[in-house]
Amino acid sequence: QVQLVESGGGLVHPGGSLRLSCAASGRILSINTMGWYRQAPGVERELVAFITSDGSANYADSMKGRFTISRDSAKNTVSLQMDSLKPEDTAIYYCNARRSGVSYWGKGTLVTVSS
Repeated sequence: QVQLVESGGGLVHPGGSLRLSCAASGRILSINTMGWYRQAPGVERELVAFITSDGSANYADSMKGRFTISRDSAKNTVSLQMDSLKPEDTAIYYCNARRSGVSYWGKGTLVTVSS
């Protein structure tokens, strides 16, 4: 099993920035990708970004240029730097890790973008 714990959510004004972090523990060897998804009320969960074990980052189109994902394999963490936040970025953000074809999820952290 892999356990994921997110941190860093909160309330931010439009145009502001926030940094999310996710710490992995448990059977962390051979984790392939780590990433972030989000889910707004009444909307299906959607991909934000993911990063592979060799550091290749991929983003959903609407997040390109505003969000940056990074991974520290030594610390087993993945972070998401979010800039130029918009009200439509309001959602619960979930950390995701994939290992041996199995997907693991954190409990999520709420990000609210509002004036």
